[in-house]
Amino acid sequence: MATTIPVIDGIVINDPAWESLIEINNFTQKSPNEGEAVTEKTVVKVMFSNDILYIAAVCYDDNPEKIVITDTRRDAPLINTDSFMFILDTFQDQQNGYVFGTNAGGLEYDAQVSKGGEGMSINTRRQSVGTGDAFNINWDAVWEVKTNIGDYGWSAEFSIPFKTLSYPKESEQSWGINFQRVIAHKQEQVFWAPIPRQYSLNRLLNAGMITGLQVPNVRKIKIMPYGLGSKINEDSETNNTSRTSDFGLDAKLSVTSGLILDLTYNTDFAQVEADEQQINLDRFSLFFPEKRGFFLENAGLFSVGENTFSGPDIEMFFSRRIGVGPNGEPLPILGGARLTGTAGRFRIGALNMQTQAVNNITDGDNFSVLRLKKERPNRTSYGFMMTNRTGLGTDKNSNSSYSIDASLGIGENIQLIGFAAKSDPDKNIQNSDVGTYSYLLEANRNTKRLTTQLRFTEVGVNFNPEIGYVKRQGYRKILFRILNRTRPKDTFGLLEIRPHITYWGYWKIDGFLETARLHVDNHWEFRNGYRIDTAINFLNEGVIDTFEIANGVMVPSGRYEHKELHIRTNTNLTKPFNLIMVNKIGGFFGGNRRNIDLTIGYRFGNRFTSALISKYNNVSLPDGKFITHLIKTRLTYSFTPKLYIQSLIQYNNQSDEWSMNWRFIWQQSAAAGLYLVYNQTQDYDGIPIKYNVASIILKYSYLFDV
Repeated sequence: MATTIPVIDGIVINDPAWESLIEINNFTQKSPNEGEAVTEKTVVKVMFSNDILYIAAVCYDDNPEKIVITDTRRDAPLINTDSFMFILDTFQDQQNGYVFGTNAGGLEYDAQVSKGGEGMSINTRRQSVGTGDAFNINWDAVWEVKTNIGDYGWSAEFSIPFKTLSYPKESEQSWGINFQRVIAHKQEQVFWAPIPRQYSLNRLLNAGMITGLQVPNVRKIKIMPYGLGSKINEDSETNNTSRTSDFGLDAKLSVTSGLILDLTYNTDFAQVEADEQQINLDRFSLFFPEKRGFFLENAGLFSVGENTFSGPDIEMFFSRRIGVGPNGEPLPILGGARLTGTAGRFRIGALNMQTQAVNNITDGDNFSVLRLKKERPNRTSYGFMMTNRTGLGTDKNSNSSYSIDASLGIGENIQLIGFAAKSDPDKNIQNSDVGTYSYLLEANRNTKRLTTQLRFTEVGVNFNPEIGYVKRQGYRKILFRILNRTRPKDTFGLLEIRPHITYWGYWKIDGFLETARLHVDNHWEFRNGYRIDTAINFLNEGVIDTFEIANGVMVPSGRYEHKELHIRTNTNLTKPFNLIMVNKIGGFFGGNRRNIDLTIGYRFGNRFTSALISKYNNVSLPDGKFITHLIKTRLTYSFTPKLYIQSLIQYNNQSDEWSMNWRFIWQQSAAAGLYLVYNQTQDYDGIPIKYNVASIILKYSYLFDV
């Protein structure tokens, strides 16, 4: 218990509130020299008051002029910047946790971890968006951090209100905890509780423990009203200008210390960043991740299905089905409620939302989800989920789906996973009661040197959870992966070599091979931050029905077998100027394709960051030639970690469409503040411009923390 409450200003050294506390200073490298002690002294101290958990870190550095600050926006990645992070396992179940972090520039970084943080770290430089299955970066909580840079290095002070967290009801508790520091100019990553190279901070099984925490039995009551005004100009065959104003509110109430009830009325997501455009060179639907805050808190609890390296194949609950029309148009949400948290050893999730009717699009729908999950030690769990959509129109059409799922941890490195699901038949389709099922069986083994994965999936021809996501129907799939990690003794500056083989194949239920891909690769990661991946892909596509891949270019039915050279490289991403480039050259649906994906990053100081992204395909097929080019530019200028400007500019030559999403953000607390948003879209399909739509939205929300 704190005897003196610290002033949260980032200055830890010589602060009387911290001086008498025990130091945590035994940190161990994960990279570059696994198992060795940290090369720069790192000190952490922990204390708590009646209401707040305080954590301080002093990150000493003999060369403070080399401290790297790549970004100061909330939730910006912390792997390529001087940073400090920690994870809290408040229920000590080794399944669910909270991550908090900052860099030397004082950004606020928070996330939720579920499912024990499994499957997170084959390459720890990747950062998920959306739910990320076991990692939810878009969870935003109310807390505070300040940093200070001096001739000693840099330091940080965290203030985490207990009411921001969920935990058991006992007054004195022990929590799982771990700390991570990144020393960017040395490419060094260190931990308090050592983490094997195949895992990350999110691996709760490897966390240490903090004891003697005296926590309050608090009741959370948070109310966040908003008001907004907007103006939309549409220039097309007819010119229209509309002005609207609106209001609504969100509320958060604690039912118990572990269960939270969220309420929303007239839900609005005007401040959310626009979707990034994608190019589709196949005959299956694209997946766009959820970005809306209300649906992202505790999203990992609702995640049941199959996730692949390129996105999910199956999601039993996909929240973008709520409030988004068939062509991506926003549909007004009247309101809803969500109950999530832990009661005893059960994880509980319940959601109900209702959308309003929109002429010629929908009569309105009611969506409901129920999720129960029992979690056991060592990454073991089993659960049940039910989803339902009920139409509010005259026909009262509805669809329900049901699923069970389980995981079994064996030792520290083996996990077995499975799920089975069934959906209601579509009454408008004959014989739709046949093949309304799906199931998955998977085995994983993840050791320091070797990762192996084997998965079998089957999806019936009429499996259709209407508030879920199914990429394709009526198939059996096999996935196999084996990956080796070797760390040479500083040979040619190499940090780690990762040779691996991945194979996946989709067979129709009748045995027809629809898609197969054998990926033979090796990652060459260097101690200076550079990386080169050299791979060859063996591709096999079986096209049943002729489809149009580009305007006027058809791919006939038939069998297509090809080879493809695949090379990826990146420079040191901690440097102000950096790039990532992926090249693919080889056969493609009976012809050839040259693909270049290029990301050029540049930052000026620690306030301005930018990225130019180019995705280019030059395709030559027997039926014709075409080029696709998607260009995206991201620009950010941060006045402070809570006051910044962002823009996303995109051009897609397939649709000949240009768009811009510009946002001015003044965050006064998590998910609350002032937002000024400008959107513009122009279609250049013809001269004069086919249409031009521009909108400007001003939104203000305020958090009343009762």
